Amino acid sequence: MTFPPSDPPRKLLFVCSRNKVRSLTAERLLEGVPGYVARSAGTQPGARVVVTAKLIGWADVIFAMESSHRRRLEERHAEALAAKELVVLHIPDDFEYLDEDLFEVLRGALGPHVALPAEE
Repeated sequence: MTFPPSDPPRKLLFVCSRNKVRSLTAERLLEGVPGYVARSAGTQPGARVVVTAKLIGWADVIFAMESSHRRRLEERHAEALAAKELVVLHIPDDFEYLDEDLFEVLRGALGPHVALPAEE
């Protein structure tokens, strides 16, 4: 399913384990993209920003980096997720923060879901 940009902007939440690499890089990728507002969080207690029911409530669409993140979200926040779109991107924890390869993988994984601008 494609989530086109909208007015007001569509709110995207990116989730990984610690919110230090994949989800945070995805948030940076969407910075300044018209029609979207992005935030990121992690499922682990020591995450930079921990996922909460309030953050899930804020989001229009939630992108989990792995199936394990989806399971953790469903276990801890089933009620908050009830009417939410939740997409698993299947991006492994094999990258560094802001890694160009990670940007490329994110663009590919998000392409069917988010209208990203062409690379310059």
